Amino acid sequence: MACTARRMFEILEPICLVTYFADECNEELAALGHRTYWDGYFASRAAPLGRVPAQVVHAAFYSFADGEAARHIPSAWETIPPEASVAARERGSAASVRRILGDELADSPGLVRAADLTTKAATSAPTEGRVMYAGMRTLPVPSDPVARLWHSATMLREHRGDGHVAALVGARIGGTEAHVLSALAHGIHPPESFGRIHHLPKERLAAVMDGLRERGLVDSDGRFTDAGRETQQRIEALTDELAAQPYDALSPAELDELVAELEPITATLLAAGSQ
Repeated sequence: MACTARRMFEILEPICLVTYFADECNEELAALGHRTYWDGYFASRAAPLGRVPAQVVHAAFYSFADGEAARHIPSAWETIPPEASVAARERGSAASVRRILGDELADSPGLVRAADLTTKAATSAPTEGRVMYAGMRTLPVPSDPVARLWHSATMLREHRGDGHVAALVGARIGGTEAHVLSALAHGIHPPESFGRIHHLPKERLAAVMDGLRERGLVDSDGRFTDAGRETQQRIEALTDELAAQPYDALSPAELDELVAELEPITATLLAAGSQ
């Protein structure tokens, strides 16, 4: 089932990425009054948790540097209710998926079936220890098939993300350290140039790299050691294992059907760069 979880992550991820790479979601959030992309990001993604303080959002999101959540939470909610932000996120994301797919594919029986099966998986797993997933589970499942597919794929993404955080905590890898390992795994060198962390203060990045060197995970040139590569691979394997449970709700035939129905959807989204 870990292999299934990895395959489903690969095939569902392009559906989720429209939220971050396409225009419609950002436009919907800006229309509400969010001043920046990151105001809208934090406000809409954290909204299912309720009006929690920045410390809770920081803990749940995990991968952001100290203070980044506090620059947006709770100020992003002071004039715009969380409920409005999360609704705008759904509207914009579904609009992006529909635009990229085109009406023929978006209105096809295959997409409806894919939405139904994805929702069956996404609403089946226990929520214990899954903070972001549990928050998403409190939201109503949309009736529109395109919106339902995006919503359920995003639930599964947050479920996987919660498990990834658990794997990172177990390996004693912090959020910034995780970005360094991910950058190296993707062939980015120096890893400090990775887009998710390059903006951080140089002294902060230097301290992170020094800590990884002291643990023997990167070498003097900032590249993986054997121990570092093994640690990164072990985290990914455990993430896959922890992400498998939702798919227990689907029979082997349903899993095969879901993959078959998602493949043309994913291929179209990938061809567009989910933009």
